[in-house]
Amino acid sequence: MPFLSSTATLLIALLHIYILTLEMFLWTTPRGLKAFNLTPEFAQKTKPLAANQGLYNGFLAAGLIWALLHPVAEFARQIAIFNLGCVVVAGAFGGFTANPRIFVVQCFPAVVALSIVLAGL
Repeated sequence: MPFLSSTATLLIALLHIYILTLEMFLWTTPRGLKAFNLTPEFAQKTKPLAANQGLYNGFLAAGLIWALLHPVAEFARQIAIFNLGCVVVAGAFGGFTANPRIFVVQCFPAVVALSIVLAGL
């Protein structure tokens, strides 16, 4: 993949590794509470659900990293398109159903990255 496509894909992968970390490991910490605007009681009750969400974000990151590491450029691009599309859908769904802020944090950056990859930049 071209440099800009690879960079955009990497940034989205790193974002999802960060989200994984927040949801799986920091959910009940001050950092997790602040990031998701949670009370300690709610965070404790929902910790297993958050860990599950985090795992799914890890799968998104893994798919993007696979695209970056695949040796066949055209197949790597297709992997990136598929996985960035999944991030866009996940971000849109989260924005509609959970918190509109997810549009800004997850969906919009993925749309930008997907546009860059589709443009072949």
